[in-house]
Amino acid sequence: MNLRRLQYFVKIVDTGSLTRAADVLRIAQPALSQQLATLESEAGQRLLMRTKRGVVPTEAGKVLYRHAQLILRQCEQARVDMQAAAQELTGAVAVGLAPGTAAAGLALPLLRTVRALHPGIVLYLNETYGSTLSELVMNGRMDFAVLYAGKTAVHGLGFVPLLKERLCFVAPDRMPAPAADVPVRDLAGVDLFMARPYNVVRRMVDEAFAANGMTPRVVAEIESDSTLTRVIAEGLGATILPESMARQVVASCAAWQRRIVEPAIEAPLALCLSDHLPLSEPAQAVRRIVLDLIGAAAPAPNGPVEVRRAT
Repeated sequence: MNLRRLQYFVKIVDTGSLTRAADVLRIAQPALSQQLATLESEAGQRLLMRTKRGVVPTEAGKVLYRHAQLILRQCEQARVDMQAAAQELTGAVAVGLAPGTAAAGLALPLLRTVRALHPGIVLYLNETYGSTLSELVMNGRMDFAVLYAGKTAVHGLGFVPLLKERLCFVAPDRMPAPAADVPVRDLAGVDLFMARPYNVVRRMVDEAFAANGMTPRVVAEIESDSTLTRVIAEGLGATILPESMARQVVASCAAWQRRIVEPAIEAPLALCLSDHLPLSEPAQAVRRIVLDLIGAAAPAPNGPVEVRRAT
């Protein structure tokens, strides 16, 4: 297949209109229609269908659209890599940093280091939830992400273990604070504000409660860090968070934190990569910086926060 025809096809799907695509591509619409007809002839089937709202891909067209995005992105990576071989690294690198994790603190150090070492690299930082980030990596729309990884293997993705972070019980000051760590059994009947069940941390909490023959009393499911912080500040209830996020909440409002024990719950932070799409030269350089920053940030074994390298 001709790469230019693939570019035309992707643009038609993105705009939903042959007319708009022709305007963006700056070619005549009859010429664009002819290129589409040639592509459909090569594919041996219809790729687009017309509706009252414009053009939409057929099932075969949807498959080609996904592959075309990956093909075009790899071609762009090849072009950037060839340029980088002869000069300083340049190009765009998309990195995901899951909020509410130890990865969230990487944003500013990563920006500073990349600007100092590779000023030609343009970083795109996406701070959203792990399930969304992993999907973007899987689809080739993000180079890699740092997030909490579950125990189940995911087709199309690879995970490099980085750290393990303890989970903590976080509650407002109006709730009596225990003198030491909090056993899971002591959380029976406590009103909890948690993320949705698909969230890795939520699944780990559910499993720890189940191991004690309990079910967490989740009174609301919240995905927003700022809203969760306001909930704690208002004294509406408590939550369970990774230690890094727990410290942020406690520092911003009248609240306290205690580690959870019996069983202790550890969230595994990992580097999430595609298992079939190669990283560009700029992306490899940024990945090395991320690994160095995480290694430098890990506290000593006797430090105040128990964050261990995964084995």
